[in-house]
Amino acid sequence: MQQRPKLPPWIRVKVNCGKNRSAVAHLLDELRLHSVCASAQCPNLGECWHRGTAAFMILGDECTRNCKFCAVRHNPHPAPPDPAEVPNLIEAVERLQLKYVVVTCVTRDDLPDGGAGQFAAVIDALRREVPGTEIEVLTSDFNGNIRALKTVLDARPTVFNHNVETVRRLAEPIRGKATYDRSLEVLGRAFELTEGSIPVKSGLMVGLGEKDEEVHETIRELRERKVSILTIGQYLPPSAAHWPLDRYVEPEKFAEWGKFARETGFDFVASAPLVRSSYHAEELFSATNKG
Repeated sequence: MQQRPKLPPWIRVKVNCGKNRSAVAHLLDELRLHSVCASAQCPNLGECWHRGTAAFMILGDECTRNCKFCAVRHNPHPAPPDPAEVPNLIEAVERLQLKYVVVTCVTRDDLPDGGAGQFAAVIDALRREVPGTEIEVLTSDFNGNIRALKTVLDARPTVFNHNVETVRRLAEPIRGKATYDRSLEVLGRAFELTEGSIPVKSGLMVGLGEKDEEVHETIRELRERKVSILTIGQYLPPSAAHWPLDRYVEPEKFAEWGKFARETGFDFVASAPLVRSSYHAEELFSATNKG
């Protein structure tokens, strides 16, 4: 198996080991909650936890899919959702005094609604128990189940996010069951179902073997579905067993793509090597609502 090349200077991460990071880790462990920061081996974990923030991952920590870029554990038959997950998440938000909460999930193809009801329960509980909290959801494609998508949107999250992950040509070998066109459909229907009242967000990774013009094509197709917030970041293989790294993209190229996306009509774009879908999510949302 090929080892990942040495990290270039622009992508090295400073480790933060302050008391806030330890406090977040302890709290998640105490309440039996999962964070996509840890499960997906996010390079920004140290910074975000040091700031006292975390992206909560609901429906357990085992995914029914096995995408080749992802570090989350695969299990076609994961345990049923924990009934304590929603109240424990509420307690974590209260104790961390969060004003902007990101809630994502493992994909649960084993559940009839793909876990949409759990998303709605989290949103409803946050609205009731922690009023004033902004809630961004990052969902799976629910197998294209539009009724499940509507269940989440009817609960009125602040931002709806679903990642297209990569360009069309690479989607099938890398994402498997999660097809490119289904992701585009989910994003477009999210805009239609809410009549544009909830911002729609998506993200993709680069460095998997895509061509520059394919990134441009993906940006255009996302905007055609009325996606208004976009993140673009560098893919970093979690292990030698995952999809191999094709290239480290230089910061200047990220800046070029960001400029292109803004010219295409996105309200806000975060495009840089260490950008991840949930990274500084509150700042991304705030930037779309200035004035």
